[in-house]
Amino acid sequence: MADPVIFTPDRGTYIRTNAWLAAGAMAGAMIVLWLIGNPYVWTGAPAGLAAVVVRAWYLASEELVANWEMTETTLTGPGPRKVALNQIAAVNILGSFVQIVTKGGDKHLIKYQANPAATKAAIERAMA
Repeated sequence: MADPVIFTPDRGTYIRTNAWLAAGAMAGAMIVLWLIGNPYVWTGAPAGLAAVVVRAWYLASEELVANWEMTETTLTGPGPRKVALNQIAAVNILGSFVQIVTKGGDKHLIKYQANPAATKAAIERAMA
């Protein structure tokens, strides 16, 4: 039996993904303030940034230890997540995430992958 393959979240990818999220939150908050006629549109930028920074800091201890393990027959994730490889219908890339879609319609995310294309390819090779 081959050694299991472990997919671990990447800290740099986590930071980069949250930086993009912060940029979107900053722009979104400024647009909302502009649309409602607030004369202090600029305050949306620090508010959006603060919201994402607090969220990222709070979730880091949980997200950065969420490993997935793949054996010859099963993909096992954090919590109760367990998917038989022969039950995977699709493997998709969503930014730095790899989405697993089962034949039953369940969806799981392998988050913050430094190289999501390599993660996808490894899963598809194991499925074959």
